[in-house]
Amino acid sequence: MRVLSFGEQALKDVHSIKTLHQVVRQAVSEDTVAPVLVVSSLQGMREALAEAAAQAAEGSGGYLERIEAMRERVLEIIRGLFSPRNQSGVITGLQILLNDLEDILHGVQLIRECSPRTLDLVLSFGTRISCILVSRYLDTEGFTVRIEDNPGILLRLNQHGMLQVDYQVSYDAILSTLGQGEGIRIVAGGLAYTEQGALTALQPDGSDLSASLIAAALAADTFEMWTGMEGVMSADPHYVPEAFVIPELSYQEAMELSYFGARMIHSQSLVPAMEAVIPIRVRNLERVESPGTRICADPRHKQTAIAGIASIEPVALVNIEGGGMVGVPGIAARIFATLAGAAVNIIMISQASSEHSICVVFRQQEAERALEALRKELAPEIRAKQIQNFDLRKDLAILAAIGENMRGTPGISGKLFSALGRAKINILAIAQGSSETNISFVIEKAAEPEALRTVHRAFLG
Repeated sequence: MRVLSFGEQALKDVHSIKTLHQVVRQAVSEDTVAPVLVVSSLQGMREALAEAAAQAAEGSGGYLERIEAMRERVLEIIRGLFSPRNQSGVITGLQILLNDLEDILHGVQLIRECSPRTLDLVLSFGTRISCILVSRYLDTEGFTVRIEDNPGILLRLNQHGMLQVDYQVSYDAILSTLGQGEGIRIVAGGLAYTEQGALTALQPDGSDLSASLIAAALAADTFEMWTGMEGVMSADPHYVPEAFVIPELSYQEAMELSYFGARMIHSQSLVPAMEAVIPIRVRNLERVESPGTRICADPRHKQTAIAGIASIEPVALVNIEGGGMVGVPGIAARIFATLAGAAVNIIMISQASSEHSICVVFRQQEAERALEALRKELAPEIRAKQIQNFDLRKDLAILAAIGENMRGTPGISGKLFSALGRAKINILAIAQGSSETNISFVIEKAAEPEALRTVHRAFLG
């Protein structure tokens, strides 16, 4: 049995849904158990819903135009998918859904406010529309289908006041909801519920997380992410024209690449399937003949030391220097606690063994907030001249060379930095974990394209 996740970049139009039907038909013919489908909003629908909610919250009637545009788009898809005699029933169901959406947004317009809970409700209409289109089309093609808006994914508040998945309760509920009955089960992706029964969104690309949780709960044989990309690329093809689809990755390599901006996968989506040791395939709905990328525990042996290269930009770097930091316990802890209190996420850390300086890297939009919080926390040390300097640098990028074959292989760092040196690319900071599967370095953002091409040629050319 397999779980199939169809992301927003894959579901675009009539052709996409017809191709989805072909994928499902093949899965049904090959497997002994009907698949579970997790569908997201149509491409661009989520953004349109968010904009409609924002307009309504401003008191503008522009949200009605947004809804009308959605209605026309959906009607066009219906006309392309269904024969005239089958269209009326589908149109009726979707008209009811869109009327409900209009009523909700009218309420938002009246009170001039769209709370996070209301926004999640508004955004859920995107996946619910997709569920109706997909389920009705598969039904007309002879499949037995049923929709599950709520498979049982539960979110609880953690000690920091943030919602997170309760895995065991969710797994039990998913098994009870989806593990029974016949036919193809279709789930609205990215939706979950709190203990109070309030609907909430998992994340912007939550369909894959929903599917991964479902795959783990049902002990699926395969979890397939159907996207608008060929698979996981060896580098960003916008910067590296010769980038290629990586045939196989280990879970660890895929996790590292997702942390560093591999746009077709999200690290959180990998965790449930990875813990259940379920193979993951990232495939392109526009090219179903392509095998895409397989992510598993035991990828076939690769000849290259590096599996792929990824980058994050724009980032900023703060370098904290001072002779008074040498040998003083707790300085690093105070820096990290201060940034955490300012809601600044640290992406990378580098510190020399002399303890004279420590640098931290974070998203550029957090730079001013981070600097203000650090100056306030470390004011006594600055007055006492224990810390001499705060050096903030913006418009930077982090590049990461990732691969499990780097572990224990001499000369990788030398080859990497020699190639960058020959290309006259200056490195501002370096970090490498003891696992040796990731070498990260900070450079000027303007040098990012050339750096990516240089490293790709050196190791994967």
